[in-house]
Amino acid sequence: MTSRFAAVALGIGVTLGLAGTAPALQESGSTPAQPEERATLGATKADATQGKSIRAKAGATESRLETATFGGGCFWCLEAVFEMVPGVKSVVSGYAGGTVPNPSYQMVCTGLTGHAEVVQIAYDPEVVSYDQLLKVFWESHDPTTLNSQGPDVGTQYRSIILYHNEAQRQAARKSWQALAAARIYPSPIVTELVPLKWFYPAERYHQDYYREHPNEQYCRMLIAPKLRMVKLKAESSPPPR
Repeated sequence: MTSRFAAVALGIGVTLGLAGTAPALQESGSTPAQPEERATLGATKADATQGKSIRAKAGATESRLETATFGGGCFWCLEAVFEMVPGVKSVVSGYAGGTVPNPSYQMVCTGLTGHAEVVQIAYDPEVVSYDQLLKVFWESHDPTTLNSQGPDVGTQYRSIILYHNEAQRQAARKSWQALAAARIYPSPIVTELVPLKWFYPAERYHQDYYREHPNEQYCRMLIAPKLRMVKLKAESSPPPR
């Protein structure tokens, strides 16, 4: 965590210079364990984030893009992972899943806002499906560690899927159950499954962090190895039918 906070302090300085929960969650009476599903509160409607907080890049019209939101540890890591997925047009780091409107990074780090560090993804469903994004999500972090990923510890680093509609909820639930049934992990999956109510883009210095700072210690020691791991898994996986 020390290296990351040092990196954040550097990012804040650069920016100012340039511009001014719950483990192995079960639904009652369900067997086997099911992903936790709970409501969240916030300050701007989730559907308002679709197309407005997403910076769509050229190559696909905004009208045909769909949106997905995931949290799995540091958003710098997930952002870098999803940016290399074909069909993903943009990835925005931000905060979601909490109760405090318009939180800052410093506020989220206290653990008192309820927000998690997340990424919101605009993707072309004709190139990459939501199921494929879920696969990348599962493979890019450890969904069995509660409120932590590697050296990053706190509720803001929890594993969480924030669905935008019923189809995403069902797909996420199905993939969660399949992964649990496969017993790939020795420990229970603790990923939350919740509806997206609010998404707040993070400060500018957090965006495209790995691209902007590839040689920084945190990026070299944690993000670069993660990217290599995810790439190897993608290359070894059979192509989708």
